[in-house]
Amino acid sequence: MEEGEYESVLCVKPEVHVYRIPPRATNRGYRAAEWQLDQPSWSGRLRITAKGQVAYIKLEDRTSGELFAQAPVDQFPGTAVESVTDSSRYFVIRIEDGNGRRAFIGIGFGDRGDAFDFNVALQDHFKWVKQQCEFAKQAQNPDQGPKLDLGFKEGQTIKLNIANMKKKEGAAGTPRARPASTGGLSLLPPPPGGKFSTLIPPPVEQLSAGGSLVQPAVAPSSVGGATMSWPHPKPATTATTDIWGDFTKSTGSTSSQTQPGTGWVQF
Repeated sequence: MEEGEYESVLCVKPEVHVYRIPPRATNRGYRAAEWQLDQPSWSGRLRITAKGQVAYIKLEDRTSGELFAQAPVDQFPGTAVESVTDSSRYFVIRIEDGNGRRAFIGIGFGDRGDAFDFNVALQDHFKWVKQQCEFAKQAQNPDQGPKLDLGFKEGQTIKLNIANMKKKEGAAGTPRARPASTGGLSLLPPPPGGKFSTLIPPPVEQLSAGGSLVQPAVAPSSVGGATMSWPHPKPATTATTDIWGDFTKSTGSTSSQTQPGTGWVQF
């Protein structure tokens, strides 16, 4: 046992009784009925600890925790802990004082559940010890461990039923059905990359300073590749109106003159 190993607590029972047992004369098991069960030699607390692979059954005082006796257990079941033949609440343990002296004493629990926990705590500890030993052996000899064979044996076949495999409707990768057209009409797709130009309305005719209508020039526009131009109205005939002409004509005399700058006729 290494000094660096820590001690763990496996089980604690607040009450246990200790009995003196008579020496065993034959090879038959111990019987608790032969002990003086109503007169225990000592009563106190039981605690099971583990340090490495060895478990320790410690009998301690309830109040002070002073150690009364302890029994090292290196194997279970074994000679260090034995069950009696006539009850499940009593056991025989082998105690040691550290100086090489050993003795066998009887212990008993008032509650049957405490005796069950005592037994299970020792079983679980030595199951763990056994597993650790197996792991250590496998680590030293990895080739000796059982190998997993996943190959097909001679004559072994495998059958795959693919016909019953159906994809869930709407799952990823499943093409969706195109909606059926109604009334025998189908929707046409939009033109590929066509450019649409906005029709520019013809501008409003403007009145020139001379009183004539002037139509501004409009650039031809193209729609769908066809060139369109707005019709240009014919230019209006320029009519010069002389506001003095009506007054310059005189029917009465040919020698009449018009005074410039005035709107009156002189005779």
